[in-house]
Amino acid sequence: MITVTEATATAGALKRLSDEGVSIWLDDLSRKRIESGNLAELVGTKHVVGVTTNPSIFQAAIGSGAGYEEQLTDLATRGVTVDEAVRMMTTADVRAAADVLRPVYDATGGRDGRVSIEVDPRLAHDTRATIAEAKQLAWLVGRPNVMIKIPATTAGLPAITEVIGLGISVNVTLIFSLERYREVMDAYLAGLEKASKKGLDLSTIHSVASFFVSRVDAEIDKRLTVLGTDAALALKGRAALANARLAYEAYEEVFSGERWTALGGARANKQRPLWASTGVKDPAYKDTLYVDDLVAPGTVNTMPEATLNATADHGRITGDTVTGGYAQARADLAAVEALGISYDEVVQQLEDEGVAKFEVAWQDLLDAVTKSLNSKGVDAE
Repeated sequence: MITVTEATATAGALKRLSDEGVSIWLDDLSRKRIESGNLAELVGTKHVVGVTTNPSIFQAAIGSGAGYEEQLTDLATRGVTVDEAVRMMTTADVRAAADVLRPVYDATGGRDGRVSIEVDPRLAHDTRATIAEAKQLAWLVGRPNVMIKIPATTAGLPAITEVIGLGISVNVTLIFSLERYREVMDAYLAGLEKASKKGLDLSTIHSVASFFVSRVDAEIDKRLTVLGTDAALALKGRAALANARLAYEAYEEVFSGERWTALGGARANKQRPLWASTGVKDPAYKDTLYVDDLVAPGTVNTMPEATLNATADHGRITGDTVTGGYAQARADLAAVEALGISYDEVVQQLEDEGVAKFEVAWQDLLDAVTKSLNSKGVDAE
């Protein structure tokens, strides 16, 4: 039997989440979703105020070919390279999605209504190429509400600073560790300082820092299961939330410090934490775990559609579930370390795997598009 308190928490969960200061973004995009009106419907009925994409999402969408046939034929007729074809298709989708989200962008002063597109993942360890690609993508999409995704690799950090310094809004992706997250925030502040010296309007520059959640539990839980002790098994499903909560603590610290105060006075925007990879990997966990338990003001939660629907159906939003949990979060991560599981080793492994997975997805996409282009017989006249 559901109590009155539970019913209140569940009713209108997406609205309650928004009211708590969490921006709901959709972690998916396809041409079919745009052209069918589904994206606009989600904006209108499910409080979706942004969209994120990644190489895996585009591989799933474009790899199927659905909705892309006419453009593929045109591209084949022009004899473009496969890399150019992929960029023409992905930027077209992001441009169209940005137009759908433009009213949200205008209504929120650029805070939301954003659509993200990622630099070629093969460039993750090349700073100069990442900067060049980011500039090109911003130009190709040609919409003020685009965000360019740059991975938080060692090479990505100076690229973030440079691109922000050019006045281009950035979604920093593939953040797993607290140390790297602090480096990301530092790179963002350095970029704002560069933009300020150029006389750019800092109020027009926005950024989010995509802190990955479920993959942390997936890896640490696997190691806890191998240990198999009662103490180890009791920690399953706790590391990812602990990691994310401590990231929010770091965010609060950095964006209340002296360095930020000067930039905030120049109308700069805080770089909001974005909870990414929020679909649970373990079916034993509640499917809204990384939504219900990561509610904090000034954050973004980007959800796969299944997680969005689950939250709408039975999410339990009971207020801030982050800021009161810092001591427990530290204790949980310390307990994991005490069992011999290295936090530093896990987060570095996850970063390396994250970049590698996106490289594989991108190559699969290139292969699928190559096959499609080759299949389009065009008569030369």
